[in-house]
Amino acid sequence: MAEVKEEIKEYQHIKVELNEEGNYAIISINRPEKLNALQILTLKEITEALESFELNNAVRCVVLRGTKDYTKKPAFSAGADLSSSFGPGVKPNIPFHMAHAMYLRHKYYDMIEDFNKPLIAAVDGFALGGGCELTLVCDIVIASKRSQFGFPEIERGIFPANGGTQRMVRSIGLSRTLKMLYFGDKYSAEEMYDMGFVAYVVDDDKFEDLVHEKAAWLGKAATTALIMIKKCTKFGTQVPLDIGLQFEQLGFGINSASKDITIGIKAFLKKQKPEFRGF
Repeated sequence: MAEVKEEIKEYQHIKVELNEEGNYAIISINRPEKLNALQILTLKEITEALESFELNNAVRCVVLRGTKDYTKKPAFSAGADLSSSFGPGVKPNIPFHMAHAMYLRHKYYDMIEDFNKPLIAAVDGFALGGGCELTLVCDIVIASKRSQFGFPEIERGIFPANGGTQRMVRSIGLSRTLKMLYFGDKYSAEEMYDMGFVAYVVDDDKFEDLVHEKAAWLGKAATTALIMIKKCTKFGTQVPLDIGLQFEQLGFGINSASKDITIGIKAFLKKQKPEFRGF
């Protein structure tokens, strides 16, 4: 299958670029003056950018991060932009309106989580509130040692309703999640690593190199196998085991038809390094 080449669109709240080899993409939340605080438009643009890479065979992995060009402090995202509107026609403090506002946000978080290919959250700085919830819909979290995670919403009389009460429990357990939600404390990258949430913690000056290393590795991996791993692991584990095993069986069948599996097995038998083509 020929590689799909797409023009990189320009956005208001994010910046999108490809690495030099073009095998992984970087989506940077680009609101440094707001510590990359999230508005509905920010989430919408992230989902649009991800959608543009779904059928692009060259791009096998996406990195989601905060802008490198920060003006105040480094941040993945410090959370929701509380100075912005909740959405067209949504009036604050009216229960039905506010429930609808969270429905709109859930829609985008769900779409980000549903992205087929590996999605790395590269966290350098704050990942708080909605920003922390954004890391929850990614697959792998790489964090610099200066990063901080948490849900400070309780200090504002609200709570993390962008999936925070649901997805974090599934990641670190009920007791630890309630502790985060009740007290609003910030947690270091090392603490989140110890809880099993962060996959890699790295010195600040080595952060960029590690993000590139892991994204580039995935950018050369077998695309169909990566997609099957993601679907089976993230969604097959949300159903009873017998149904999850059906996911796995079907995924194995789908993967068997990919060109990459033929390339991988031939390379293994010849003791060569495989050069996967993607699909």
